Parts: sequence; C-alpha cells; structure tokens
Amino acid sequence: MEAVVTSHKPVEPAVPARASLPEQAEAASRGAPEATRGAAAAPGGAARGASRGLWISSTYFAEGLPYAIAHKVAGEFFTAAGASLEIIGLVSLYGLPWNLKFLWSPLVDLHGSSRRWLVGAEIALAVILLGLAAAADSGALGLVAALFGLVAVAAATHDIAVDGFYLQALDKDAQAAFSGLRVGAYRLALLAGALLVAFAGWASFGASFAVAAVGLALLAGAHAVGLPRPAAAAARPGAGAALPGDGAPGAAAAPGATAGGAAGLLRYVEPFRVFLRQPRIASSLAFILCYRAGDALMFAMSSPLLKSLGLDTAARGNVGGVGTVASIAGSTLGGVLIKRWGLARTIFPIALVQSLAILLYVALAWSRPTLPWIVALVTLEQFVAGVGTAVLVVFLMRRCVDGYKSSHFAIGSALMSVSATFAGSVSGYLAASVGFTAFFAIAFAASIPGVVLSRWVPRD
Repeated sequence: MEAVVTSHKPVEPAVPARASLPEQAEAASRGAPEATRGAAAAPGGAARGASRGLWISSTYFAEGLPYAIAHKVAGEFFTAAGASLEIIGLVSLYGLPWNLKFLWSPLVDLHGSSRRWLVGAEIALAVILLGLAAAADSGALGLVAALFGLVAVAAATHDIAVDGFYLQALDKDAQAAFSGLRVGAYRLALLAGALLVAFAGWASFGASFAVAAVGLALLAGAHAVGLPRPAAAAARPGAGAALPGDGAPGAAAAPGATAGGAAGLLRYVEPFRVFLRQPRIASSLAFILCYRAGDALMFAMSSPLLKSLGLDTAARGNVGGVGTVASIAGSTLGGVLIKRWGLARTIFPIALVQSLAILLYVALAWSRPTLPWIVALVTLEQFVAGVGTAVLVVFLMRRCVDGYKSSHFAIGSALMSVSATFAGSVSGYLAASVGFTAFFAIAFAASIPGVVLSRWVPRD
C-alpha cells in the first residue's frame, strides 16, 4: 500500500559529511545565497540538529494525509453515497498519478529545489481541499470526483519532493536511523485519514475536507519557514555539468535551440537510464510490482466488506483508526527487525507473513463475526502490513543512485503503486462476480509471486 516508508542495519558506506566539490559548484551556480544556506544545512549542521525529527515527521505526515484522502477517504465517500462495488473499485484509479509520477519526477530534480516543490504542492493541496469541502455536500458527485483527481496529482508531485528532500538533506546513516520515524509519521497521517472518515460520519464530509485543508495550509506555512536548506545534490550529467560527448574532439556544435533541446532531453532521460542499469534490475522491478498486489486487492474492497458486516461510516472510521495505530506499531517493529538483522535476512520471512495475513480477511468474509472479532482481525492484519511496508521502503531506498535520488525513489514508488491501481480498479467487478470470501482468497493468491520473488532480489 502506501509508500511508502524503517530503520535497518547499515550496509552502505556513509556519505562523507562534507559536500563534494561538484555539489558545491552546482550550489554556487544557483546563486551565492542559496549555496550559503545549503552549506549551513549540510550534514553536521542544521540537518544533524535536534529539529530533524520534527521536520521529518511533519513532512511525511503531510505526504500521507493527501494519500489517505485520495484513497481511503474517497472510497469511504462513495461507499457512504451508496455507489456500486464497481464504482468503489474504480476509485483505485486515483492511484494513476502515483503510477505515472516518474514521468515528471525529473522536473523536481532539474528545476527549482525539492524544498520549493514541497511547499508549493502543500499550498496547492490546501486550495483544492477547500474546493472539495465546498462541493462534497452539494450532491455534485462529478465535480467531487474531478477534485479528488486533482488532489491525487498534487499529492503525487508532493511525494516526489518530500522523498527527494529527505534523501538530499540526510546522509545515508541518518536516512537509515530516521526511516522508522518516516514510516510512523506517514502512518499517523493515515490514522488522521481514518479520523476524517469518523468525523464525516458525525458531521459531514465537507467539514472533514475543510479541516484537512486548514491542516495542510498550516503545514505549508511551517515548512516554508522551518525546513533546512540542504546543499545541492551531487552533480550529474545535464545538471550544471557537461553532458556525455559535450566538448569532445570533433564534436560539431548544433544551433543553440537544437542543442538546448537535445541537452534537455538527455537530462530528462538520464535518471531512467541510470536506474535501469543497476544490477539485477529485472528481478527488482518484478518484486516492486508484485510485492503489494494481494494487499492492493484486499484494501480496495475492505470498506464495502465492513459495510456489509453492518458497520456505518463512523464505525468504519473508528475501526480504520485502530487498524492504523496497529500499522504504525508494525512499521516501528519492522524498522527494529531490519536494523537488527538486516534486509537480507528479513525480506523473505516478512513477505511471507504479510501474504498469510490476507487470509484474515477471508475469515472475516466467511464467518461474519461480531464487532470485537472484526476489530481484532483488522488490527492484526494492519499490524503485519506495517511491518511489510517497512521492508519495501528500505528496498526502494537501496535502489536510489546518488545524484538521482528524487527521480529514482519516485520511479520505484510509482511502480509499487501500479499493482495497487490495476488490482483495485478491477476489484469491484471481481468481488461482485464471486462474492467476498472467494475474492479475498484470490487476493491471497495474488500475493504469492511477491513472496517468491523476495528470494531473488538484491538485498544490499
């Protein structure tokens, strides 16, 4: 599910504390004031200060809240509106911007800074949510659906900026040390999403969206003032450095406009080329695509299942809140396990347990238990899902190459969400056809390829 996002045993050499000469040169090319601010926030400066935990928590909370709105809250909105299973399943198509964000992720690396993109996206999200608040209780479902789509696009762009900022502002040891906090803050935002659903059951969805808009506006203001200003990322082809072949003996200079266009294209393509040249990339890509496929099917139909078991909107929000707390605890445990035993020793057993946990929803659909059992089974599954997310996010971070970290994490997390979007979009049709018990059994079967692939991927 959500990205992602754990502490682990250090397996990579730490980035030197002092910025490299290419980094300093690129920072200088952006203007002396920016370079000066970046130097002050280099590892050992503000980025190593006591405030790191605060900005990491607040930025990943701000990343998780729009995700929860575009996925969980949107599904609950249409469930409460009495939409069909097919329509509720199609809500998963709001995941498309997360699938496609790699297409514009190089823009975040190449234009402006991750910090500016982060704050700008939060302002945009606050404005869109205010519009959603005005439309939610008007009965204009088409407008609501379109605004949810805008939330998704802005939130996916915000994800790129937040992940890139995290990877640029911290060295690798700090990235590992704070990755558990990162997952926990993101999961806390998912809890806030569940509370927004419960609040909507008590008040209205319009009121819930207004609260979310105010919260994101406040976060945008705090981040504009309080975020550190990390030094520029390491120089890369097309970013203040010569492109391959530039200035080579015998190379003919193209006209200015043509050369600029070719250079821009090469700068855009380069992050993808570097990502795909990593060792054993085929197995890595297959694992990223398959790891959460079963969970994606299960998640898409979880609200309709709970509604069929007699839970109203407020009750579903409360159960979701309890489950999200459990997932935060699970992500924390996942970080501890990975830090103690390393990714290589934990990736397969955690993938296996995550797969087996889907059978709890088979039990829910088949036995139709009372509320205490519903809460217990949902809570246990969410706890295991939190542990599973920790593994996946560490794996994605290991696929990020210096100089392209925003782009590479965006590529990895976008691929991760492809299965969620595809599986979710067909889930309603499948559940309506075979019934909930068989549907969740199919979701379990869909999780097995990810377990198998966890034995074949790079583990460093």
